[in-house]
Amino acid sequence: MEITKIFHFFLVKTLIKCYNNTWCSKMKLCEVNREELSPMMKQYMEIKDNYPEELLFFRLGDFYELFFEDGITASRELELTLTGKNAGLTERIPMCGVPFHSVNPYIEKLIEKGYKVAICEQLEDPKTTKGTVKRGVVEVISKGTIVNLESLNEHDNNYIASVLDLEYIYLITYADISTGELCSLSINHSKDRLLNELLHLGVKEVILEENVDAELINILKNNYSIEVTISSTYLTEGYDTLINSVDDARIKQGIRHLLYYVVIKELKDVSHISSVTIVNKNDYLEMDVHTIRNLELTETLRLKERTYSLVWLLDKTKTAMGSRKLKNWVLNPLRSIDEIEERYNKIETLNNEFILKDELRDLLFEIYDMERLCAKVICGSLNARDLLQIKNSLSVLPRVSDIVSDLGFKYQVNTHSELFDLLERSVYENPPLSIKEGFLIKDGYNKELDELKNIRSGGKEFLTDFEAKIKETTGIKNLKVGFNRVFGYYIEISKGQASMVTEEFGWERRQTLANCERFISPELKEKESMILNAEEKIFELEYELFCEIRGVIKEEILELKKTADIISELDAICSLAVCSEEYNLVRPKLNTENIIEIIDGRHPVIEVVSKNAYVPNDVLMDNTTDILLITGPNMSGKSTYMRELAVITIMAQMGSFVPAKSANLPIIDKIFTRIGASDDLVSGESTFMVEMKEACNALVGATKNSLILFDELGRGTATYDGMSLAQAILEYIAKNIKCKTLFSTHYHELTRLESEFLNIKNVHVSAKEEGSMITFLHKVKNGPADKSYGIHVARLAKMPEELLTRADAILSSYESEAQNILKTSDNIQLTMDLGSIEKEKVEKDELREKLKSIDPLHMTPLEAMNTLFELKEISND
Repeated sequence: MEITKIFHFFLVKTLIKCYNNTWCSKMKLCEVNREELSPMMKQYMEIKDNYPEELLFFRLGDFYELFFEDGITASRELELTLTGKNAGLTERIPMCGVPFHSVNPYIEKLIEKGYKVAICEQLEDPKTTKGTVKRGVVEVISKGTIVNLESLNEHDNNYIASVLDLEYIYLITYADISTGELCSLSINHSKDRLLNELLHLGVKEVILEENVDAELINILKNNYSIEVTISSTYLTEGYDTLINSVDDARIKQGIRHLLYYVVIKELKDVSHISSVTIVNKNDYLEMDVHTIRNLELTETLRLKERTYSLVWLLDKTKTAMGSRKLKNWVLNPLRSIDEIEERYNKIETLNNEFILKDELRDLLFEIYDMERLCAKVICGSLNARDLLQIKNSLSVLPRVSDIVSDLGFKYQVNTHSELFDLLERSVYENPPLSIKEGFLIKDGYNKELDELKNIRSGGKEFLTDFEAKIKETTGIKNLKVGFNRVFGYYIEISKGQASMVTEEFGWERRQTLANCERFISPELKEKESMILNAEEKIFELEYELFCEIRGVIKEEILELKKTADIISELDAICSLAVCSEEYNLVRPKLNTENIIEIIDGRHPVIEVVSKNAYVPNDVLMDNTTDILLITGPNMSGKSTYMRELAVITIMAQMGSFVPAKSANLPIIDKIFTRIGASDDLVSGESTFMVEMKEACNALVGATKNSLILFDELGRGTATYDGMSLAQAILEYIAKNIKCKTLFSTHYHELTRLESEFLNIKNVHVSAKEEGSMITFLHKVKNGPADKSYGIHVARLAKMPEELLTRADAILSSYESEAQNILKTSDNIQLTMDLGSIEKEKVEKDELREKLKSIDPLHMTPLEAMNTLFELKEISND
């Protein structure tokens, strides 16, 4: 019998599930007859019409509900139960819902998956409204416009960008709504350059016009998971002060394009954005995304994690604002010697005044993320605990200001004393998360509120006094005053003494029970109304007072942002000062003579992470040496040596001390790298194609003041192809660019270029060979390496000994064959025949001059024929 019941239960459950799935799959928004819908669902449809691409969270009481396709999508993505709702139709419509008080995690999950969410709220109190409650969308949330602190990475900015194709340039206007930053950047009209800048900034969402290249949209969305929105509309009114703060009409156009989407489409208040920063790329050391990735500045190559990156190493900040500032410095090193030296001076001052530095860092630890708290004030998502965070942050500013003055720094720290006093007097120390349930405002802040609180707290005292009073006046000694949610306050008298209640008392019988009678009196009813209404009035008044306090903060928001920016800079400088002591860093010297002179340089991350003792190395390149050609066995440290120079350069120009015994460095304008082998699996490009593209990017973009790092370039193709390309690239850099270059290679034939080019110098990473074993010394010395040691490295990797013996035999055979070929054939040359190159150049110049003299528009057919024969004759010669 029990088994039959269980079977029936699961059968019914399965049938219901199948039934639900059946009607859910058929019921679509576009198929609904709106005439048959209930008033509430008609309201939903009207609102949904304006937000077809967003998932509409429709507020119904204590829940946000999603219907039709939105409900199906949300139930799948959020793993919610899909159910149905009666909407006036013959069949129920698909629906799922989430509680309004815990909606944020659900929204964050949908945003992370690439959806946009529209929040539709009840704009009227249902208790005081007859008929359908008025509703409207109050906010649209997407990847680039999140302001909720819990869903944002405190170390990173959350940028949304507008891109305008002006045919000759791309105009990028980008903003972080959560911190109040707005920047404008113009770049050359290059799709690759555009992609590089968007990836460099870490943009989460891009707004493009309708005329944009479809391929660009595909790359952004599918290759890099950047949200793309198409919009060709511009803001026509509002934010005039912000827009008119710049003179360039093109920049104004970009701001209007971005603000239309953020303000009009996504209903964001961005009045905390007070200025536009016009970014000049010439002010900063430029690095493309490949360089940032190869040098592991913000994340590691293998695990794509922040841990063990350069930012991770240098980030000793105490605030989220400082962490973001430090990352910005790492990604945008300076080119102004004066600005760099100013940061060096501050680090030295902090290290000399170490007691003040430690006290300052302790104070900074007490400061919350004021940048993003300011955004929450403007966007209306601030709660009472956020107010406490602002208050606690402001409480330490007076002492921070004193320390900054004692250190001699030129920052003017606003202590916001009046705002702090307001928050100190008004907000409870442990308020609830909700701002509409009371317990927000302290006693003594508002007289009316205090009176209401006295009424509420005096309820119990009144009942005790009232009970004693009526016992005495009526003579009924066993009566008592009670309360329940159905009748409110009442006077309870036993059956035996109920006859003692007379009309003179003015009481009204409310309830008869088996053992007692319950009455109410006019005085008790009046007090009941006062006590019960006091609670509701307290909630309303505290919310009004909270809004007033928030309004005061809003008026001071621009000054708070300036203070937050100063705090972030102080925090970042303190972090660099701590690192300089902790990692034994030194102050570098900067020169304008294009000299690199690093003594005992170290890679800071590897030094800290490595379990083995780090071997420091010199990097010596005077103004006559442009290229270091590095040879040596695999695993010997060639790549580390190259990365070491780049990281020291970046640290020096971001204003940090550097890991070396001493360092004398030039100002580098651009860094290009090709380090490590990796296929671009997303676009289907091979290692060699990626290698050639990155090399081309360097050769085209580099100047005399750039730094190029090429690690084993050409290894992705056949030996002679790779060697030829490597030599040609080296010669091109030596002859044409003449910038500082580190070029590692296994092509030992290239080392002879040192004798042909005065600006090329051979160095090698040494190793010690003992029989069949090898020990890497990791020390860079002058001159080329004598051999590759490839089989020795294979032996270290525990290859089978039989395999290694065979490899030795094959190597000996190849080496003997190569020697025989060299002895018997003097005509085979691995180097270019400079005489033939010169002859070919003369021929090309003669052809070019002849072609320039031809005017095809004024030639007869016979003249054209004769000219063609002349050109052919020149080429044959």
